Parts: sequence; structure tokens; C-alpha cells
Amino acid sequence: MKRLLVVLFVAFCSLNVMASPVNINTADAKTIGDALSGIGLKKAQAIVKYREEKGAFKTVDDLVNVDGIGEKTVAKIKSDVLLSDAVAVDPKADKKVDEKTDKKPEEKAK
Repeated sequence: MKRLLVVLFVAFCSLNVMASPVNINTADAKTIGDALSGIGLKKAQAIVKYREEKGAFKTVDDLVNVDGIGEKTVAKIKSDVLLSDAVAVDPKADKKVDEKTDKKPEEKAK
């Protein structure tokens, strides 16, 4: 019984491991494999090999061109894949409206 509880606890903990975002255009195979759920060392090596032969990935969906990686895998890891080290910018941040005038900042200057 105690052994069963330990096995269940370990299984539960492993399911809750959060993947950290990884830049597939700069990371080595070990880093990619460690960071992306469902991507082991062999698939990570295939990602690096593809990148070295074809150049940087332009979209996350380009991963389907790597041997052994399909659409389901890409959909699963998409939120943990980065294509650059730049911080994402919220596109809505530039379109803020002044609540008092109900106008965008560039419209108020006119």
C-alpha cells in the first residue's frame, strides 16, 4: 500500500512539472529536450539539426518539418516555444484610450 502511494505521488508530481519557455533558434538539444514536454533528446537533436541545415525557425509551426514532430506535438508545446529572446510586447498597449476624453493619445495631440 505504501509503495502504491509513493508511485501515485511521483506520477502526480511528474504531471505537474511546468515546462519553461525555450528559444528553439538558439538553445542546444539538451536544453530543448529538458524544457519541452514530450520532446526527448532525440527529437531535440533533430530540431537542432534541422535548424543548422535550414536556418532559424520563422514560426513555431515550422517544427512540423522536423522528423518525428507532428501537428499534435507542436500544438502541445506551442506556448513553451520561443523564436527569439526578445520580450513579447502586448499589441494592445499601444492602443490605450484616455478614459476622460475617450481618445487615443495621438488623437488628443491634434
